[in-house]
Amino acid sequence: LFGKAAPKTVENFRALATGERGKSRSGATLHYKGSVFHRIIPGFMIQGGDFTRGNGTGGESIYGKPFADESFTLKHDRPGLLSMANSGPNTNGSQFFITTAPAAHLNGRHVVFGQVEEGVAVAQRIERAGGWDGRPRARVVIRDSGELPLVPAVKTPAGEPASAVRE
Repeated sequence: LFGKAAPKTVENFRALATGERGKSRSGATLHYKGSVFHRIIPGFMIQGGDFTRGNGTGGESIYGKPFADESFTLKHDRPGLLSMANSGPNTNGSQFFITTAPAAHLNGRHVVFGQVEEGVAVAQRIERAGGWDGRPRARVVIRDSGELPLVPAVKTPAGEPASAVRE
């Protein structure tokens, strides 16, 4: 997760992954666990995070309302980027997507806040469950979610990072 580039966005995602905030003002459980990937477009992206309606019309942030876009400095230039889905400027909630290909047309419209480092094969498998209209051909559920401990980057003898932990 790119905490320096998008701290508020990263905290929202992290807290929704752990479920530590309990319930929202509306009574929804603020947790990705049990939610679905409701939009899957092969060669583009997989989208989830609507834990209130499950169809892309819902979801909530931990802040009680939609929150502002933080930064558009990071670009949708490769597969595996984690970005906020929204319905226009400054409407971030809980929905997110993972790119499965470069998507430059999203630059300046969606905040990139992370990168898939492990589990790319899982994202590719999810992608195969999608149709060109975006409707999943199979139900893809986030069975569990949480937070992994931060592991410091280790340098190899050649000076290259041995792990991909960034921040």
